[in-house]
Order: sequence, then C-alpha cells, then structure tokens
Amino acid sequence: FCNCLTFGQCEISRQMLKLSFHLGVAGGCHELLQHAPVQPKTKADTLPLSSHRRRRRQLKVEYDKDEGVAPVKTGHWEPPDWKKQLEFIREMRRSRDAPVDNMGAEKCYDTGAPAHVRRFQVLVSLMLSSQTKDQVTAAAMQKLRAHGCTVENILNTDDETLGKLVYPVGFWRTKVKYLKLTSAMLQKEFGGDIPKSVEELVRLPGVGPKMAHLAMDIAWDQVSGIGVDTHVHRISNRLGWLRKPTKNPEETRKALEEWLPRELWSEINWLLVGFGQQLCLPVNPLCSVCLNQHSCPSGLCLLHIEEK
Repeated sequence: FCNCLTFGQCEISRQMLKLSFHLGVAGGCHELLQHAPVQPKTKADTLPLSSHRRRRRQLKVEYDKDEGVAPVKTGHWEPPDWKKQLEFIREMRRSRDAPVDNMGAEKCYDTGAPAHVRRFQVLVSLMLSSQTKDQVTAAAMQKLRAHGCTVENILNTDDETLGKLVYPVGFWRTKVKYLKLTSAMLQKEFGGDIPKSVEELVRLPGVGPKMAHLAMDIAWDQVSGIGVDTHVHRISNRLGWLRKPTKNPEETRKALEEWLPRELWSEINWLLVGFGQQLCLPVNPLCSVCLNQHSCPSGLCLLHIEEK
C-alpha cells in the first residue's frame, strides 16, 4: 500500500512539475515578446484589407462654393464633330460674297474719318442693323454719312430728318430716339467717343450684348465675347454646338463661350452670319448642298423627310 501511495504521489508530483515547466516556458515566451525589438511594418501590412481583394473605386470629390475658393471644374464638353464642321463652313464661305461680307458693320464706316468718328459710325451701324437686313442698314448708313454721321451732327438733326435718313430700317422711330439719347451720353460722358468696355457700352440706349461685343471687336480691335445674332443662334442650335438647346442669342453666346476656343470668337460671327444668309436659311435651308449634311443633326432630319 505504501509503495502504491508513494507511486501515486510521485505521479502527481511529476504531472505538477510538467505543468509548472510548461507555464514557465509560456511565461518566458511572454517576457521575450515584451522585450523583443519591434520590426517595421511592410507595405502589405499597412494596406487595408479590401486592397488585397479588389481595387478601390476612385471617388470624385467636389467642394461647395465658398469665398476665396475657386469652383471645381467639371469635365470639358465640346461637340463631337465641331472641328470638321467648322472647316466645311469655312470652305463654303471661301468666296466671301454674302451680304455681311460687303455691307456689314465693318464696311459701313468712313475710312477717312478721324478714329473716334469711325468708332461712332461702327456703333451706329450696329444699332441700325437690329431686325434689319444688311442691305437696308448699308443704305441707311450711306445716307447718314453723306449727311454727317458724327455725334454733334446727330444731336443737331431733328427727329423727322433723322427718321428720313434711316428709314426703312426696322423700328426706325425707336432707333431715332436711341440714336439721340446715345449721342447725348457719348458727348457728355465720353467726350464724343464710344466706351471701351462691354459694361459701359450696354449702358447706352439701344445697345445690347451682341452690339457691344461686335463694337469692341470692330471699333477697338479687342475680342471681349462672341457676337451672337439670329443666324449664329439658329445655326449653333442646328449643328448641335450647344450642350442643350438655347432659347435666345444671349443664352447661345454664353453656351458657345464655354467651349469654343477664344481665338475663334471673332471669326465665328461673320462666318456663321454669311453661312446663314446663303445656305443655312431660316426657312427651307439648303441642306442638300451643305457639306455638313451628314453630320448636322438638323440636316439629317430634313434630308430624311425629303427622302420620304
């Protein structure tokens, strides 16, 4: 019995010793881990878990408009075929024999007059051209120049005589009133010359954005914006040159200036005006002879209707 008891006690002691040994090793390992030098993390260790599975989707972050912070620009938009269409229009306008080429505002002033008088005559021709064909405007300007188209002469001419000189331009009675009021402002505020900024030009009675931008271009040789009349407005919409259809020339101007290179702003007016006078007519445009008939959305629709 004693031997068995001793044997049992010895077995228990051996198991306890074994357990103590394992606990001691574990404790030692724990101490070793505490004092072991820290190894730098590798790139793979620092990557988020999702990076090991798939590539993250890139997010576009835009910030609210704030003072002193430039607005974030969205992707640049431009019509898909505009460069090709523009070259075709240049080809169709190569002869430069449209009314605007011979009787536009650039042709209606007296080249021998003093510079400030020439500038005034450019402005007058632009004011008369609204809702009026170039042929009629040119005839009225010829009579005005013969009478003496200066600020002083306009102010000294009675309304009846001035009306006879500009008749039959569209809304001639209203334009006579505007000519008188504008001439008075020019004499009082600008020494008989015309203003040299769009902001001041549009303050003049009867002068809108289109006239102001064209006056800056022709009279001052400065491109401030695109001169958009009914022809430019119509053709830009027909060609699909606008991100969305516009309702008036001023909307068209802003939409064109968003994408059309600035070096083309001066050319595009006379180019499209003449094109609209000869081919891309308001009613019954000549799509069958237009070089853009296969790329112009409106032309494709009209040709499809004619085929039916």
